[in-house]
Amino acid sequence: MLTILYRGPWRPATTTARTARSPNAGTPRAAARRPGRAGTLLRVGGGSGSGAVDPVHAVGRRPGSILVPAGPGDAVSAPRVRRVAIQTNLSCRTGWLDDADRDAVALWCTYHPGQTPHDRFLTKTTELTALGVRFSVGVVGLPEHLEAARRLRAELPDSVYLWVNAAEGHEYTDADAAGWIGIDPLFEFSQRPHRTRGRGCRTGDSVVSVDGAGTVRRCHFVPEVLGNLYDDSFRDALRPRPCPLDVCDCHIGYVHAEQLPLYDVFAGGVLERIPAEPVWLPLPARR
Repeated sequence: MLTILYRGPWRPATTTARTARSPNAGTPRAAARRPGRAGTLLRVGGGSGSGAVDPVHAVGRRPGSILVPAGPGDAVSAPRVRRVAIQTNLSCRTGWLDDADRDAVALWCTYHPGQTPHDRFLTKTTELTALGVRFSVGVVGLPEHLEAARRLRAELPDSVYLWVNAAEGHEYTDADAAGWIGIDPLFEFSQRPHRTRGRGCRTGDSVVSVDGAGTVRRCHFVPEVLGNLYDDSFRDALRPRPCPLDVCDCHIGYVHAEQLPLYDVFAGGVLERIPAEPVWLPLPARR
Protein backbone atom coordinates (compact mmCIF):
# COMPACT_ATOMS: atom_id res chain seq x y z
CA MET A 1 0.00 0.00 0.00
CA LEU A 2 1.41 3.37 -1.01
CA THR A 3 0.48 6.83 0.25
CA ILE A 4 0.78 9.61 -2.31
CA LEU A 5 0.89 13.24 -1.17
CA TYR A 6 -0.03 15.37 -4.17
CA ARG A 7 0.53 19.09 -4.60
CA GLY A 8 0.14 20.77 -7.97
CA PRO A 9 -2.19 22.08 -10.67
CA TRP A 10 -4.85 20.01 -12.37
CA ARG A 11 -6.21 19.52 -15.84
CA PRO A 12 -8.52 16.97 -17.46
CA ALA A 13 -7.09 14.26 -19.66
CA THR A 14 -8.67 12.56 -22.64
CA THR A 15 -7.27 9.13 -21.78
CA THR A 16 -6.84 7.25 -18.54
CA ALA A 17 -5.55 8.44 -15.23
CA ARG A 18 -2.54 6.95 -13.50
CA THR A 19 -2.28 8.79 -10.22
CA ALA A 20 -3.88 10.68 -7.38
CA ARG A 21 -4.85 14.27 -8.04
CA SER A 22 -6.78 17.15 -6.63
CA PRO A 23 -8.74 20.18 -7.74
CA ASN A 24 -8.14 23.65 -6.37
CA ALA A 25 -8.14 23.73 -2.58
CA GLY A 26 -11.22 25.90 -2.64
CA THR A 27 -13.08 23.90 -5.27
CA PRO A 28 -12.63 20.17 -4.73
CA ARG A 29 -14.70 18.25 -7.24
CA ALA A 30 -14.22 14.56 -6.87
CA ALA A 31 -13.76 11.56 -4.67
CA ALA A 32 -14.07 7.83 -5.09
CA ARG A 33 -17.43 7.33 -6.72
CA ARG A 34 -19.92 4.78 -5.47
CA PRO A 35 -19.44 1.32 -7.00
CA GLY A 36 -21.35 0.50 -10.14
CA ARG A 37 -21.34 3.95 -11.72
CA ALA A 38 -19.21 5.16 -14.57
CA GLY A 39 -16.75 7.99 -14.05
CA THR A 40 -14.57 10.21 -16.19
CA LEU A 41 -10.88 9.55 -15.68
CA LEU A 42 -8.56 12.54 -15.40
CA ARG A 43 -4.87 12.74 -14.76
CA VAL A 44 -2.46 15.14 -13.12
CA GLY A 45 -0.03 16.83 -15.40
CA GLY A 46 1.35 20.13 -16.59
CA GLY A 47 -0.89 22.74 -18.12
CA SER A 48 -3.49 25.12 -16.84
CA GLY A 49 -4.79 25.02 -13.30
CA SER A 50 -7.06 27.22 -11.29
CA GLY A 51 -4.57 28.06 -8.58
CA ALA A 52 -2.45 26.41 -5.94
CA VAL A 53 -3.63 23.05 -4.74
CA ASP A 54 -3.13 21.83 -1.20
CA PRO A 55 -1.92 18.30 -0.60
CA VAL A 56 -4.14 15.37 -1.48
CA HIS A 57 -3.40 12.09 0.25
CA ALA A 58 -4.40 8.93 -1.60
CA VAL A 59 -3.79 5.37 -0.46
CA GLY A 60 -3.87 2.60 -3.06
CA ARG A 61 -2.54 -0.91 -3.53
CA ARG A 62 -0.19 0.10 -6.30
CA PRO A 63 0.51 3.58 -7.70
CA GLY A 64 -0.27 2.67 -11.28
CA SER A 65 -3.84 1.95 -10.24
CA ILE A 66 -4.51 5.05 -8.16
CA LEU A 67 -7.23 6.85 -10.06
CA VAL A 68 -8.51 9.98 -8.42
CA PRO A 69 -9.95 12.10 -11.20
CA ALA A 70 -11.13 15.57 -10.37
CA GLY A 71 -12.62 18.39 -12.35
CA PRO A 72 -15.75 20.50 -12.63
CA GLY A 73 -18.75 18.25 -12.96
CA ASP A 74 -16.73 15.03 -13.20
CA ALA A 75 -17.08 11.96 -11.01
CA VAL A 76 -14.42 9.56 -9.93
CA SER A 77 -14.02 5.90 -10.66
CA ALA A 78 -11.21 4.63 -8.46
CA PRO A 79 -11.73 0.98 -7.52
CA ARG A 80 -8.19 0.51 -6.15
CA VAL A 81 -8.10 3.64 -4.03
CA ARG A 82 -8.74 2.96 -0.37
CA ARG A 83 -8.86 6.54 0.86
CA VAL A 84 -8.67 10.03 -0.61
CA ALA A 85 -8.37 13.06 1.65
CA ILE A 86 -8.59 16.56 0.24
CA GLN A 87 -7.37 19.64 2.07
CA THR A 88 -9.76 22.53 1.51
CA ASN A 89 -10.85 25.85 2.99
CA LEU A 90 -14.51 24.89 2.30
CA SER A 91 -15.10 27.84 0.00
CA CYS A 92 -16.55 25.31 -2.44
CA ARG A 93 -20.03 23.86 -2.59
CA THR A 94 -20.44 20.53 -0.85
CA GLY A 95 -23.07 18.97 -3.13
CA TRP A 96 -20.44 17.19 -5.24
CA LEU A 97 -19.87 14.87 -2.27
CA ASP A 98 -23.41 13.50 -2.49
CA ASP A 99 -22.20 10.99 -5.08
CA ALA A 100 -19.01 10.09 -3.21
CA ASP A 101 -18.21 6.79 -1.55
CA ARG A 102 -18.27 7.71 2.14
CA ASP A 103 -15.80 4.93 2.94
CA ALA A 104 -13.21 6.33 0.53
CA VAL A 105 -13.44 10.11 0.79
CA ALA A 106 -12.60 12.45 3.66
CA LEU A 107 -11.79 16.14 4.05
CA TRP A 108 -9.20 18.11 5.98
CA CYS A 109 -10.84 21.55 6.39
CA THR A 110 -8.79 24.60 7.34
CA TYR A 111 -10.46 27.66 8.86
CA HIS A 112 -8.73 31.01 8.38
CA PRO A 113 -10.27 33.65 10.69
CA GLY A 114 -10.48 37.00 8.95
CA GLN A 115 -10.42 35.37 5.51
CA THR A 116 -13.46 33.13 5.77
CA PRO A 117 -16.66 34.26 7.54
CA HIS A 118 -17.27 32.15 10.64
CA ASP A 119 -20.94 31.46 9.93
CA ARG A 120 -20.27 30.45 6.32
CA PHE A 121 -17.54 28.01 7.33
CA LEU A 122 -19.67 26.54 10.11
CA THR A 123 -22.58 26.08 7.70
CA LYS A 124 -20.34 24.08 5.36
CA THR A 125 -19.28 21.80 8.21
CA THR A 126 -22.95 21.28 9.06
CA GLU A 127 -23.53 20.25 5.44
CA LEU A 128 -20.66 17.76 5.61
CA THR A 129 -22.10 16.24 8.77
CA ALA A 130 -25.51 15.90 7.11
CA LEU A 131 -23.86 14.20 4.13
CA GLY A 132 -22.12 11.73 6.39
CA VAL A 133 -18.65 12.72 5.16
CA ARG A 134 -15.70 12.22 7.50
CA PHE A 135 -13.76 15.42 8.10
CA SER A 136 -11.53 17.26 10.52
CA VAL A 137 -11.28 21.00 11.04
CA GLY A 138 -8.20 23.01 11.88
CA VAL A 139 -6.70 26.43 12.44
CA VAL A 140 -3.22 27.92 12.51
CA GLY A 141 -2.19 28.79 16.06
CA LEU A 142 -1.68 32.52 15.72
CA PRO A 143 -2.33 34.43 18.95
CA GLU A 144 -4.91 36.64 17.27
CA HIS A 145 -6.88 33.53 16.20
CA LEU A 146 -7.23 31.97 19.64
CA GLU A 147 -10.67 33.35 20.47
CA ALA A 148 -11.99 32.52 17.00
CA ALA A 149 -10.71 28.97 17.43
CA ARG A 150 -12.39 28.68 20.82
CA ARG A 151 -15.65 29.89 19.37
CA LEU A 152 -15.41 27.40 16.51
CA ARG A 153 -14.65 24.54 18.89
CA ALA A 154 -17.67 25.46 21.01
CA GLU A 155 -19.99 25.45 18.00
CA LEU A 156 -18.72 22.34 16.23
CA PRO A 157 -20.30 18.99 17.13
CA ASP A 158 -18.39 16.97 19.71
CA SER A 159 -17.81 14.36 17.02
CA VAL A 160 -15.59 16.72 14.99
CA TYR A 161 -11.90 17.00 15.81
CA LEU A 162 -10.44 20.52 15.67
CA TRP A 163 -6.67 20.43 15.25
CA VAL A 164 -4.22 23.30 15.67
CA ASN A 165 -1.04 23.81 13.65
CA ALA A 166 1.81 25.80 15.13
CA ALA A 167 2.29 28.98 13.10
CA GLU A 168 5.41 28.95 10.95
CA GLY A 169 8.26 30.80 12.63
CA HIS A 170 6.30 31.28 15.85
CA GLU A 171 7.72 30.07 19.16
CA TYR A 172 5.38 28.94 21.94
CA THR A 173 6.13 29.01 25.62
CA ASP A 174 4.31 26.42 27.69
CA ALA A 175 1.95 29.17 28.82
CA ASP A 176 1.26 30.12 25.19
CA ALA A 177 0.69 26.50 24.24
CA ALA A 178 -1.74 25.87 27.11
CA GLY A 179 -4.51 27.84 25.42
CA TRP A 180 -4.14 25.83 22.23
CA ILE A 181 -3.86 22.50 24.06
CA GLY A 182 -7.20 23.36 25.65
CA ILE A 183 -8.64 23.20 22.14
CA ASP A 184 -6.44 20.45 20.69
CA PRO A 185 -4.71 18.15 23.20
CA LEU A 186 -2.45 16.96 20.36
CA PHE A 187 -1.03 20.46 19.84
CA GLU A 188 2.00 19.37 21.87
CA PHE A 189 3.20 17.46 18.79
CA SER A 190 3.10 20.70 16.79
CA GLN A 191 4.40 23.05 19.47
CA ARG A 192 8.09 22.50 18.73
CA PRO A 193 10.02 21.11 15.74
CA HIS A 194 11.06 17.47 15.95
CA ARG A 195 14.71 16.54 15.59
CA THR A 196 14.69 13.99 12.79
CA ARG A 197 18.12 13.79 11.15
CA GLY A 198 19.21 10.16 10.89
CA ARG A 199 15.95 8.84 12.28
CA GLY A 200 13.52 6.53 10.54
CA CYS A 201 10.70 7.95 8.40
CA ARG A 202 8.10 6.27 6.23
CA THR A 203 8.57 8.81 3.44
CA GLY A 204 10.51 7.44 0.50
CA ASP A 205 9.28 3.95 1.30
CA SER A 206 5.51 3.70 1.84
CA VAL A 207 4.87 7.45 1.45
CA VAL A 208 5.88 9.71 -1.45
CA SER A 209 5.26 13.28 -2.59
CA VAL A 210 4.18 13.97 -6.17
CA ASP A 211 3.88 17.26 -8.07
CA GLY A 212 1.81 18.12 -11.14
CA ALA A 213 4.46 16.85 -13.55
CA GLY A 214 4.51 13.47 -11.84
CA THR A 215 7.91 14.10 -10.22
CA VAL A 216 8.26 11.89 -7.15
CA ARG A 217 10.15 12.94 -4.04
CA ARG A 218 10.19 11.34 -0.61
CA CYS A 219 8.31 14.32 0.90
CA HIS A 220 7.49 17.96 0.23
CA PHE A 221 10.51 19.12 2.22
CA VAL A 222 13.30 17.02 0.68
CA PRO A 223 14.18 18.14 -2.89
CA GLU A 224 15.87 14.91 -4.03
CA VAL A 225 13.97 13.37 -6.96
CA LEU A 226 13.20 9.64 -6.83
CA GLY A 227 11.74 9.35 -10.32
CA ASN A 228 8.44 9.94 -12.09
CA LEU A 229 5.04 8.50 -11.28
CA TYR A 230 3.91 8.13 -14.90
CA ASP A 231 6.80 6.00 -16.12
CA ASP A 232 7.22 4.05 -12.86
CA SER A 233 10.86 5.12 -12.66
CA PHE A 234 10.45 5.87 -8.95
CA ARG A 235 9.69 2.30 -7.94
CA ASP A 236 13.26 1.06 -7.60
CA ALA A 237 14.07 4.01 -5.33
CA LEU A 238 11.45 3.09 -2.73
CA ARG A 239 13.11 1.82 0.44
CA PRO A 240 13.38 2.64 4.14
CA ARG A 241 15.72 5.55 4.72
CA PRO A 242 16.54 8.00 7.53
CA CYS A 243 15.48 11.62 7.42
CA PRO A 244 18.18 13.95 5.99
CA LEU A 245 16.79 17.08 7.68
CA ASP A 246 17.76 18.45 11.08
CA VAL A 247 14.16 19.08 12.09
CA CYS A 248 10.63 18.53 10.83
CA ASP A 249 8.01 21.05 11.92
CA CYS A 250 5.03 20.39 9.65
CA HIS A 251 2.32 17.84 10.36
CA ILE A 252 2.29 16.43 6.82
CA GLY A 253 5.96 15.59 7.36
CA TYR A 254 6.39 14.51 10.97
CA VAL A 255 3.19 12.46 11.05
CA HIS A 256 5.21 9.89 9.08
CA ALA A 257 8.23 9.96 11.43
CA GLU A 258 8.77 6.58 13.05
CA GLN A 259 9.95 8.17 16.31
CA LEU A 260 6.46 9.55 16.96
CA PRO A 261 3.33 7.54 17.82
CA LEU A 262 1.08 9.39 15.39
CA TYR A 263 0.25 6.42 13.16
CA ASP A 264 -1.31 4.88 16.27
CA VAL A 265 -2.91 8.13 17.42
CA PHE A 266 -4.50 8.62 13.99
CA ALA A 267 -5.02 4.93 13.18
CA GLY A 268 -7.57 4.71 10.39
CA GLY A 269 -7.50 8.47 9.87
CA VAL A 270 -3.89 9.49 9.19
CA LEU A 271 -4.79 11.02 5.85
CA GLU A 272 -7.72 13.11 7.04
CA ARG A 273 -6.13 13.84 10.44
CA ILE A 274 -8.84 12.24 12.55
CA PRO A 275 -7.65 10.52 15.76
CA ALA A 276 -8.70 6.95 16.45
CA GLU A 277 -10.06 8.07 19.83
CA PRO A 278 -11.84 11.38 20.60
CA VAL A 279 -8.92 12.74 22.63
CA TRP A 280 -10.41 16.23 22.49
CA LEU A 281 -13.36 15.21 24.68
CA PRO A 282 -13.35 14.90 28.49
CA LEU A 283 -12.80 11.30 29.56
CA PRO A 284 -16.44 10.64 30.62
CA ALA A 285 -17.68 11.83 27.22
CA ARG A 286 -15.44 9.37 25.33
CA ARG A 287 -17.31 6.35 26.59
